[in-house]
Amino acid sequence: MHILLVASAFNSLTQRVHAELRDRGHTVAVELALPDRSLPEAVRRHAPQLVLAPMLKTAIPREVWAAYPCFIVHPGPCGDRGPSSLDWAIQEGVGRWGVTVLQADEEMDAGDVWASVPCAVPPVSKSDLYRNEVADAALSAVMLAVERFASGTHTPRKQVAAPAGDTLVRTRPYLDQSVRRIDWEADGTQTVLRKLRAASSQPGVLDVVMGAEWYLHGGHAEGTLRGTPGELLATRAEAICRATKDGAVWIPELRPRRDRGGPPTFKLPAVRALGDRLPALPELAAPRSPDARRRTWTDIDYREEESVGLLSFSFPGGAMSTTQCRRLLDAYQEACARPTSVLVLGGLRDFFSNGIHLNVIEAAENPAAESWANINAIDDLVEAILTTTDRLVVSAVAGNAAAGGLMLALAADEVWCRTGCVLNPHYRLIGLYGSEYWTYTLPRRVGAAAADRLMREALPLSAMSARRLGLVDRVVDRGPQDFAAEVSRMAARLASSPGTRSRIAAKKAELDRQERVLPLAAFRRQELARMRPTFDDPDAPYHALRRAFVHKERPPRTPPHLDLAATARTAAR
Repeated sequence: MHILLVASAFNSLTQRVHAELRDRGHTVAVELALPDRSLPEAVRRHAPQLVLAPMLKTAIPREVWAAYPCFIVHPGPCGDRGPSSLDWAIQEGVGRWGVTVLQADEEMDAGDVWASVPCAVPPVSKSDLYRNEVADAALSAVMLAVERFASGTHTPRKQVAAPAGDTLVRTRPYLDQSVRRIDWEADGTQTVLRKLRAASSQPGVLDVVMGAEWYLHGGHAEGTLRGTPGELLATRAEAICRATKDGAVWIPELRPRRDRGGPPTFKLPAVRALGDRLPALPELAAPRSPDARRRTWTDIDYREEESVGLLSFSFPGGAMSTTQCRRLLDAYQEACARPTSVLVLGGLRDFFSNGIHLNVIEAAENPAAESWANINAIDDLVEAILTTTDRLVVSAVAGNAAAGGLMLALAADEVWCRTGCVLNPHYRLIGLYGSEYWTYTLPRRVGAAAADRLMREALPLSAMSARRLGLVDRVVDRGPQDFAAEVSRMAARLASSPGTRSRIAAKKAELDRQERVLPLAAFRRQELARMRPTFDDPDAPYHALRRAFVHKERPPRTPPHLDLAATARTAAR
C-alpha cells in the first residue's frame, strides 16, 4: 500500500511509524503540515491510498479527509479528546492510558475508531513515556488499523459519549501554565514531580529562579536533602536541587522565558543557564553506596553483578556535551579498572545518545571552538571503548540513537537493541561529515556500500531492519520497563559462556592486526580533517542547520529525502 504520513514534524513517533511501515513492504512518503504550504495540493501530488497522521498539531482540512481515508494517531484512550492528553494523564497520576487510531472528521479526535491499544504510565517524564510505552502502543494500534483498512472488510467503531464521572474519557483543554504552576510552599515532592514530568520536554513549567523567569525542564526525586520550600540546595552534574515542602527535586535543565519580540530561547543544563545568577552551592558527587544512590539522582551510574559491570547513563534529549563526555569517559575508565569480564554501556530506558550537544554549542561564546572540543571529547570516549581489550563491551541501546550517539554504540563488541528503538546512522541533515570513528565501525558492520547508502539516504531504521543489516547484533523483545533486567540476564550468560575468554583474547589480536594495517588514529585524523573546516567556516551549512535545530525553526518545505522511500520503490516496480 502507498501511505502518506502527514505530520507537524518528523519526530520520533513519525520516524518509527515510517521505518516500521517500510519494513512491512509499504511505500511511505512524508509531508510536513507547514503554514505556508497547501496540504490538499501536496496530498493530491502523492496520491496515497491512505493518509496517516502520527503527530499532527493542526486539523486535516475537509478537502483532504473527504477525498482520502485519513487516520489520526491520538495519544489517549478511546474517547479522550484534546491537545494535552499525555500532559493531563501524567499530571493527574493516571496509571493506565492508551493510544487510539481514529478517522479524521469534522470534530477533532471524534472520528470513528480503527484501533485502540492500552499502555502503562510509569513514573517517568512525558517525553520518555511518549518515546517508549506510548510509541509501543501507537505502533500496535497503527499496524492493526492499517491491516484492518487493507482488508476492506472492517467497519470502524463509532465513538460514544463518556460515562458520567469517567475521568479517563473526556474532552479537556490545553494544559496551560496556570495549572502547571508549582506552589513550592504547598506542593509535596510527588505533586512537583508530576508537574515537572508532564511538561518535561515541552513546554516546561514556568517559574521564578533567582529573580528571573525560567521554564523548568525535567524532574527527579531527591530522598535526603531538605530545606526551605523553593530554596536551591545543591548542584550535581549541572543540575540544581530545589527544596519542596516535604523533600527536594533535581531539575536538570532551564530555559529562559522569551522576551516580548525577542529571539526564541532554548534549554541548557541548569547550572550553565543560570551562570552568574547561581549562588554558591555545594556540588554533590553521586554517593558510592548503591542504597544511597537509589535515594537520589545521578545521570551516570555504575553497579556490578558478579563478573558483569553495568555503566548506565541518561542525558536529557540524548545530547552529550563536552563535560558530559568527559565525565562518562572518567566513569568508563573507572569501570574498566574493576575485575569484570563483561561491561555493559547504556541507559536503563529512553535515549542511548544523539551525539554532540548542539544547544550547549549554540550557547557557547565560540560555537566553532565548542564544536571542536565536543567532537574530540566524544571521540576520546569512543577510542577508549575501541581499545578495551581485557573484557567484552556491550552497548545496551534501550532507546533511540542517532549520528555520533549511534556510532558510540557501534564501538562496542556487541550491540543489543530494544525492539522499539529508532536508529539514525547519518550526519548529513545537520551538515556534518561526522567523526566518532564511524569510517571504521560502520563499514566493519554493514560493508562499505551499505554504509555509504545509510549516510546518503539519511532515513531512520527500525531495530529489526538494523539487525538484518548487521548494524546491531541482538534485538531484545522487551518493554521499556523490562529491558534493563533482561540485559543484565543476557550479560550474565555472556560472562559465563565458555567462549568469552577466547573472544577477549581475540580482541587484542585483532586490534594489533588493525594497528599494523591502518591505525585507528588514522581514521580519527581523516574524519577530523573533514570536520575542522566545517566548524571554522561561519558560512558552512552546519551553523545555520544547528541554529535552526536549536531554535526549533520550521523548515520552509518538506525535506526532499523524505520522498526517497516512496520514489525509490515506485521506480523499482
